[in-house]
Amino acid sequence: MPLSAPDPSAGSAPRTVAQKLLADHLVGGRMEPGEEIAVGIDQTLTQDATGTLVMLELEALGLDRVRTEHSVQYVDHNLLQTDEKNPEDHLFLQSAARRYGLWFSAAGNGVSHPVHQAHFGRPGATMVGSDSHTCAAGAMGMLAIGVGGLEVAMAMAGDPLYVSMPEIWGVELTGELPAWTSAKDVILEMLRRHGVKGGSGRIIEYHGEGLRSLTAMDRHVIANMGAELGATTSVFPADDEVRRFLAERGREDQFTLLVADDGASYDVTEHIDLSSLEPLIAAPSSPGNVTPVREVAGEEVHQVVVGSSANPGLRDFAVVAEILHGRHVDQRISLDINPTSREILADMVRGGWLTDLISSGGRIHQSGCMGCIGMGQAPAVGRNSLRTMPRNFPGRSGTDEDSVWLCSPETAAASALTGRITDPRTLEDQLGLSCPVPRMPEDPKVDPDMLIAPLPVEEAREVELVKGSNISTLPEFDPLPDALDVPVLLTVGDDVSTDEIMPAGSRVLPYRSNIPKISEFVYIQVDDTYPDRAWAAEGGHAIVGGENYGQGSSREHAVIAPRHLGLRVVVAKSFARIHWQNLANFGVLALECDDAAYRAAAQGGRLRLRGIHDALRAGTEVPATVVGDDGEHQVTLHHRLSARQVEMVLAGGRIAQRAAAEG
Repeated sequence: MPLSAPDPSAGSAPRTVAQKLLADHLVGGRMEPGEEIAVGIDQTLTQDATGTLVMLELEALGLDRVRTEHSVQYVDHNLLQTDEKNPEDHLFLQSAARRYGLWFSAAGNGVSHPVHQAHFGRPGATMVGSDSHTCAAGAMGMLAIGVGGLEVAMAMAGDPLYVSMPEIWGVELTGELPAWTSAKDVILEMLRRHGVKGGSGRIIEYHGEGLRSLTAMDRHVIANMGAELGATTSVFPADDEVRRFLAERGREDQFTLLVADDGASYDVTEHIDLSSLEPLIAAPSSPGNVTPVREVAGEEVHQVVVGSSANPGLRDFAVVAEILHGRHVDQRISLDINPTSREILADMVRGGWLTDLISSGGRIHQSGCMGCIGMGQAPAVGRNSLRTMPRNFPGRSGTDEDSVWLCSPETAAASALTGRITDPRTLEDQLGLSCPVPRMPEDPKVDPDMLIAPLPVEEAREVELVKGSNISTLPEFDPLPDALDVPVLLTVGDDVSTDEIMPAGSRVLPYRSNIPKISEFVYIQVDDTYPDRAWAAEGGHAIVGGENYGQGSSREHAVIAPRHLGLRVVVAKSFARIHWQNLANFGVLALECDDAAYRAAAQGGRLRLRGIHDALRAGTEVPATVVGDDGEHQVTLHHRLSARQVEMVLAGGRIAQRAAAEG
């Protein structure tokens, strides 16, 4: 069922920034919370951990050339080259960028989100990215949404993004941050208040006089970790600070003032007095497990890692360097530094900060995500690792039994000096050290040559995709049957992340282009027997989950790999947004249940569904029978699929549906 055309009379009332962005790109539906809308997309972002599938999807779609303003392929996640798999994937990605008309950023150039902000971000634009932290671009007055790779591929092909209209959550910021706190403490405060599900179904819009003291990169820190709140995205106004950021990079002509109208109202409101904040930290193993640093001070630390898209600005490295200046980290500490980009690394050299970090005992790694995605820098078992990163899900670091804490650069530096979790404010008494305020260069390094521009159309059409032996094709999935009688192979609890469903790290990520091989790793951190049992279950199987099933990374592998193993239906109390959409994109039925049905659908039982097609088309209820040790239970499950999504799931997914429509 097609969406209705946008209502031309909508939006005559004062609008927020998010409402303006949506209204300016609305191509279908009504901007009423909960209704499906279609949003035109200006830009796309892909990275190497998810981008290989996107390029294979473009091939499957038969796309000749991307139809966006800018599409950029970054190589920033999977940088370790321990054998041929990663470099061959990088060659494939570069050939695909040449073939389809994308910009290309090679390995070592930097983390996608801050590099994109520096070179392509512009106020008023929309963007989707196959990375859940795409929302970081909201710092520039953009509507930037992390989605599954297939959504990005469809946007490249010129299709709109379909999304349930979120509520707009206005967060008013007042005051100024006190010494020894920074932007990371603002988003940790939001997580302290609301946890990892607090932003579900919402766009977070920051406003208020407190913004005057937050730079564009400070805002990037806050917008980036809106993903950890489960928000659709976060947005900031495009004001004088955004103008300054663009002017420093020779792009002031791309500035457009974008602020909320006087009298604009929000669906939900919040207030943070920045001056009241203190250093905060997220304890293992959830970004929502936030507490004041002072309450956990004294815990011994083994590793401190500075970098990632969650603290990517030059200032975030400089403040660590200036705290450590003339001092050496504790002998128990491994201090790992991941520069965000070649440009920032050059500025660290120019400002003397790199020398300070090296002299203090820092280990300098290449520009990229690295330890954030478990690609190196794995901590020892049972030893605390403090990181300025966005996530600390179990095992994400590359160590199964890890103990990862998330904190600000100030807290990281203070703890590196003492060898224990340390409230940085105590350094004033311990060392007589005042909180440094690094002076940023007025002419930051800008290197356009680190990005490879798209080829002209005719030249691009002559490019052949370079496929190494580890690159497979996308599997073809059959339509959803009208009846299912399948075993429940796995039952899991609340807040299961895609890192647990489909692990990352140096052991698994090299197979990101090889669906049959990567399928061997599905759910191995939870139950290492699952892949073999799934292969043996003829006719498919089901998984049952708790609240917020599939939170975290946008990686489609967490759907495609289990679907390759025969997954047909997931029943959960609730789903994280991106994973729920990914399930529909590849023809896996996502159904929601209550507590009673969750208890009845235990692992080892069976799930029976009859008349699936009519039930999905008729409404939101799907009758089911759950068979367990205590007999049969009749339950009613529910779905939230739009009419468009129902037909997509029935067809076996979006690619299968498109192929059927074309012939």
